[in-house]
Amino acid sequence: MNAPLPFQSIHRHGLVRVAAATPAVAIADPASNARHVLDLAAEAERQGVDLVVFPELCLTAYAIDDLHSQQALLDAARAALASVVAASERLRAVLVVGLPLARNGRLYNCAVAITQGRVLGVVPKTFLPNYREYYEKRWFASGQDIVAETIELGGMEVPFGTDLVFRAANLPDFTFHLEICEDMWVPQPPSIRGALAGATVLCNLSASNITVGKADERAMLCAAHSQRCIAAYVYAAAGAGESTTDLAWDGQGAVFELGEELASSERFSRVPQLAVADVDVQRLRLERMRNGSFNDSAIATGHPERDFRRIDFTLPLHERDVGLKRALRRFPYVPHRAERLVQDCYEAFNIQVDGLTRRIEATRAKCLVIGISGGLDSTHALIVAAKACDRLGLPRSAIRGYTMPGFATSEGTKANAWELMRALGITAEEIDIRPAAEQLLKDMGHPYARGEKVYDVTFENVQAGLRTDYLFRLANHHGGFVVGTGDLSELALGWCTYGVGDHMSHYAVNCGVPKTLIQYLIRWSVESEQFDAATDAVLTRIVEQEISPELVPADGGAIQSTEAAVGPYALNDFFLYYTLRQALPPAKIAFLAWHAWGQGGNKGGGGKDAAGGRWPAGFPEARKEDYPLAEIRRWLENFLRRFFGTSQFKRSAIPNGPKVSSGGSLSPRGDWRAPSDGLAEAWLAELAQVPRK
Repeated sequence: MNAPLPFQSIHRHGLVRVAAATPAVAIADPASNARHVLDLAAEAERQGVDLVVFPELCLTAYAIDDLHSQQALLDAARAALASVVAASERLRAVLVVGLPLARNGRLYNCAVAITQGRVLGVVPKTFLPNYREYYEKRWFASGQDIVAETIELGGMEVPFGTDLVFRAANLPDFTFHLEICEDMWVPQPPSIRGALAGATVLCNLSASNITVGKADERAMLCAAHSQRCIAAYVYAAAGAGESTTDLAWDGQGAVFELGEELASSERFSRVPQLAVADVDVQRLRLERMRNGSFNDSAIATGHPERDFRRIDFTLPLHERDVGLKRALRRFPYVPHRAERLVQDCYEAFNIQVDGLTRRIEATRAKCLVIGISGGLDSTHALIVAAKACDRLGLPRSAIRGYTMPGFATSEGTKANAWELMRALGITAEEIDIRPAAEQLLKDMGHPYARGEKVYDVTFENVQAGLRTDYLFRLANHHGGFVVGTGDLSELALGWCTYGVGDHMSHYAVNCGVPKTLIQYLIRWSVESEQFDAATDAVLTRIVEQEISPELVPADGGAIQSTEAAVGPYALNDFFLYYTLRQALPPAKIAFLAWHAWGQGGNKGGGGKDAAGGRWPAGFPEARKEDYPLAEIRRWLENFLRRFFGTSQFKRSAIPNGPKVSSGGSLSPRGDWRAPSDGLAEAWLAELAQVPRK
């Protein structure tokens, strides 16, 4: 058995480096075009690329009309192909090139897959455009229904047909399919069957001249197709050098994965280009595995894997650190682009408001009861409740807000709670829980009742439990229901008091919102002027304060810090997203976090100005931090123990609340169903593969 790849290797984590190439073009000069192809292939080699996709008919040029039928050109094209094949012996990547090939008295527009000195197979174009500026049927035959055939190249018979997929035998999640230009524009592209047959990377060799607006059409098709097929899509179009007798060319190259553009080339460039990205083929396989409709589609189309020939090859695997050519967001739940952030915040906020509005209507509640601490979560729940009342035409006085100071409540947070309640115009009251808590601790015989400074979990939960107990009884008393304030991040970590504690409510408006997004939702409500200036002022102060449960007295020291106990929410939300939404193994999550937050992303540079994962738009400069791999590993281990090992029983009994993010929810009735007595050992064992330095 081969030794495992090192942690730094992208192949260790199921990532494959692909490129859409835009070479220089010499019209009807295959020998020159072969050199141009090999020049870019050499650059791809320097960048550690595994698969390079070149444009349609790149060895001859596309816009050469009747020259396609000239025997001299066809012979020169075969000779050019032979030179590329021979040169590929010195390269590690799979090269996919286009040229015309004659077989059995017909001429085909072909894509040829080449690696390490051999031709893997030849795929003819299926759909030939014969409208507007295209007249391909004048020269080419369709490859439709050509299966289980071969073609002679260089004295050898190689697989030929539209029934080919190519798989890296030593990296089986990397399987690719080839189609050519027009094949993508039809109602049923051939790559649909390729994807259903197991291809995770779909490749399109295209010429595609440019007209106004066409670039957006291409991008839309590539994005939608990669989304529907749960695949990566590599698109390479012809560029500078093609004949402009009647058309023009922009050289659009791009890589998409599950609807998201990972890389794109500069259009109308006179310089040969590579659009390079690392696609996550392991993620694609896991996504397909969870998507029952994808499997149903394979059944409905007659199990295409039975009809395809799988051509295996060996991919030289990276045993060194080649970096990561894949944009990562430090906050996966928070878009980095300002316009998308505004849209997501608008939708998230209104999903919460809509859910709560419907619950008010269904229960005919006379009031809403909320505990207001002056912290992030209760603040956000309160502004959602206020907007729900506005939408229903109810007075905000129907919201009964209670601040309930305990043994460690600071004057600052209590003042914020009161100021917020007054600014919003709700019914506001204060209940000091300390006398009841002291009596309960005394009845229990707790050391604190004897004057000892014992601040254990019992001491904390007595306060959390009393607050919730008061809220439920107040809801009974006033004919209302309790609005929960706990968020998705706290549910993931089990950072809530079970049962009669902050774990429970009648409706949990925040249960689908991670902590990192809540801060942006509050900022968005200020920036979009959802409320008045007085409310906005206190909301801004609340967002800036440190996150604390305020259950343990500071006794002259620093206030109790939530993140000191459970880890930075920035990292925890990163771990949660890739665990819940993508089901990735812990070592890979650590690898991605290392590139987004640590030394992997900034290559030896730390601090707030380091490269690495993208920051959300408007993120405060003073709060920008990085985390070394050792710290990432430490907090990921803590996350795994809490998420898989100790907290599921709380999630198995959570109240109703709206799912907000496509990143998933933890409702036992929805996205996440797991045993309450599960163990974390399998995940911790996998994490052990991550180096501590």
